[in-house]
Amino acid sequence: MSLQANLERVLARHKELEAILASGDSSDIAKLSKELSELAPIAQKVTELNDMRRELTDARELLEDPDMADMAGEEIQRLEKALPELERDVQILLLPKDEADEKNAILEVRAGTGGDEAALFAADLFGMYQRYAALKGWKFEVMEISENDIGGYKEATAEITGRSVFARLKFESGVHRVQRVPVTESGGRIHTSAATVAVLPEAEDVDLNIEDKDLRVDVFRASGAGGQHVNTTESAVRITHIPSGIVVSQQDEKSQHKNRAKAMKILRARLYDHERQRLASERAADRKDQIGSGDRSERIRTYNFPQGRVSDHRINLTLYKIDKVIAGEALDEFVDALTAEDEAARLASMS
Repeated sequence: MSLQANLERVLARHKELEAILASGDSSDIAKLSKELSELAPIAQKVTELNDMRRELTDARELLEDPDMADMAGEEIQRLEKALPELERDVQILLLPKDEADEKNAILEVRAGTGGDEAALFAADLFGMYQRYAALKGWKFEVMEISENDIGGYKEATAEITGRSVFARLKFESGVHRVQRVPVTESGGRIHTSAATVAVLPEAEDVDLNIEDKDLRVDVFRASGAGGQHVNTTESAVRITHIPSGIVVSQQDEKSQHKNRAKAMKILRARLYDHERQRLASERAADRKDQIGSGDRSERIRTYNFPQGRVSDHRINLTLYKIDKVIAGEALDEFVDALTAEDEAARLASMS
């Protein structure tokens, strides 16, 4: 569909929704009201664009009038400069929305290669996202943490709740690499370690149906970081989704019921994400060419402490403010750049 046809479609639908809601002749007022509120800012921009195009046409006609030519020329210059930017804004608004963007997210951080140092880095990343969530006013609820003996995280999971959580964090999935002198290193040598981040949109009951017959639930005694038992009851839960082979364990709560509820929340998110990845693979021959592929094996970012820099390899962006990135304060600079790059890539694919 051409841009002009899209513009006309948006205005026609906006007008139609206003008429339906004004008449009160609908059984689904809430749904239509939501659609209208989402469409309103787009319709406003489309109207601005149409108005600007008409102004440009009128200004060009005034060039024929000797008394108005100078003023018309200045107006044409202003409009021709502003028009491409407005057209791009409208095109971005017309891009298909990712239905998961407004969802909450499940954050999973796992230590990769590098032993204890990788676990310490995983803990640093988990803390970075926790601080970022606080700056955004989101709720960050730790679901499970598996620690090593020196305070590193072998793996950690959290539920992040708030506005547009997944939209802001979805490009964080992948392998994060760190280069620094570990606290466990006596010789002062720089080591390279890695941790894997997965950001999953939280699935709701309406998103997918999980049948009881597809689940195997095992219960066992929870244990601490060093293997010692932290309780004597079988409160820990392991759920296996038989068709996909996905396994989720939870043991942080003393209640088996609470652990099962948490495990099911994570399982739903993983299954929902698995289906999203499958659909994305079908839509693109090579998803690695896309910013938002979410490929867990892709090295996306390097944190170099000796040089004080953080580099995102997908967009060739390097920030020399590693302390502010780890503090969560400068993470938006990466998020904004990745979002803009993704929009540009999607616009290019539509042209």
